[in-house]
Amino acid sequence: SMRLPLTPLSAVAAASCARQGYAFSLTRTAFLGSIAVSSSGIGVARSQQDANNNSVPCFNNSHTQAGSEGFCDNSRLMVDETYPGTAVARLYAVRDRVKSLTEADLNGKWEDVRRKLLWAGGLRDLPNAVPGQGYTGHSFNDYNHVDLTTMNDSVSDNENDGEVKGIAIGNQLGPGIRTASLPELGPGGSWSTCAIGCNKDPPQDVAHIQFRSRVAFKLVWVPNENFDTFVLVDDEGALLAKGTPSDGPGALPPTRERMLNFRIMQGSKYAIEAEKVASESVSSS
Repeated sequence: SMRLPLTPLSAVAAASCARQGYAFSLTRTAFLGSIAVSSSGIGVARSQQDANNNSVPCFNNSHTQAGSEGFCDNSRLMVDETYPGTAVARLYAVRDRVKSLTEADLNGKWEDVRRKLLWAGGLRDLPNAVPGQGYTGHSFNDYNHVDLTTMNDSVSDNENDGEVKGIAIGNQLGPGIRTASLPELGPGGSWSTCAIGCNKDPPQDVAHIQFRSRVAFKLVWVPNENFDTFVLVDDEGALLAKGTPSDGPGALPPTRERMLNFRIMQGSKYAIEAEKVASESVSSS
């Protein structure tokens, strides 16, 4: 596989987010340093009461209705105790849309594939909107804005208050979330948030810290010879889908962006499926 250039990720992150109109300013020290996050890993969703004071069933770390993510499974009231900012019903709806994507959807021309990913994630295709006011032309089109995050309305206006170390105070995404989110997927909103920091354990990216939310899916470019195949994985790194756009590497985000995308995942649960696909392509050649 290709060797990645050693440009500091901190510098690339600052440049990437700045060009999208976001106030990200990472320093190398802050990016590589640890961030103190109160988390005990994947937790058990607490019992809830509905309007009639009936207990809402919750699930432990099983692979039943709630999978391994500890959600209360009820259409009116779903709570993720570990990441309470998650719009859980919307997350499930996004995953259902991802499952509905066909091979043709995932292996067509890149721009068509990208629009399908936006649709699956509950986002409008708004390439001409003002950055920060609903613009989604950057979504899945660079190395960083690849986390499809579903967040509750109560947290969509959250700003970085300094807890995400190395990122400038602010990063107000609420107006864009409200403009771009498709309402039919349920309460809350969607956004393609910055993935940098996801290689930490627990993840220390915008979704998990600023919004206290899981990601519905994450796009990771496969480290094969051309970085021309992607996988979609869930918040625990499990494979949801994969595709190889038909119009080739020249139509994809720049090679450097695709390489950096894998680099920021490397060493984490989010890189495992991409590495498997790369290994399979080598063994079959």
